Amino acid sequence: RAVPGSVRVVVVRGDGPSFSSVPLGPLVPLGPLGLDTLLLPAVSPSDADLSAYQQAFDWTTDPAYVSVAAVQGEALGAGLQLAMGCDLRILTTDAVLALPEVTLGLVPGLGATSRLVSALGYPKALELAVTGRRFTGSEAHQLGLAQRLVDPAQLDDEVEALVGELLAPDQDAVREIKALLLGAERRNQTDQRAAERAAQLRQLAHRGEAAGQLPPG
Repeated sequence: RAVPGSVRVVVVRGDGPSFSSVPLGPLVPLGPLGLDTLLLPAVSPSDADLSAYQQAFDWTTDPAYVSVAAVQGEALGAGLQLAMGCDLRILTTDAVLALPEVTLGLVPGLGATSRLVSALGYPKALELAVTGRRFTGSEAHQLGLAQRLVDPAQLDDEVEALVGELLAPDQDAVREIKALLLGAERRNQTDQRAAERAAQLRQLAHRGEAAGQLPPG
């Protein structure tokens, strides 16, 4: 998904009572989860297809903007994985989340496994992914999966407030910080400090140009 360069914050939310309700499609019982149906492809996808699906769920991590998931109602399977791909999450107290893929003999394959471990640690990530159990917005907030928890009636106001906070700082500084944080886990300390220095020099040059103290370039 392409996002215009002028966009600084992207809010992802459902159009209706749920962030991501179960889609219509072939009926498949989900046993202990108590869900009624889940859409499964009629033809097994190829490795290239799965790679394309994963890439489609990575657009939220682009350093050009900050992505916010506003989650109300159900966020199940791919819906929860989409929310987890966002930079920040606001959950309502009535939110219901689950990764039910395991009940179909499948895995959460849209980037959720690494994000789960990063956000929750290995034991809790394993428990949620292997049991496929439902958990609430309140539990997600306690675990650190959600940055803010609100009553359903307050969701719009909380989203507006957070967007305002994200738009207040210098746009280039926010982009640099997001890129630094995204790369922190894969860089060693020496490389991370070098990346910080490079980002800082770019920002100093940017501020100097804005103040008319340095020539462009």
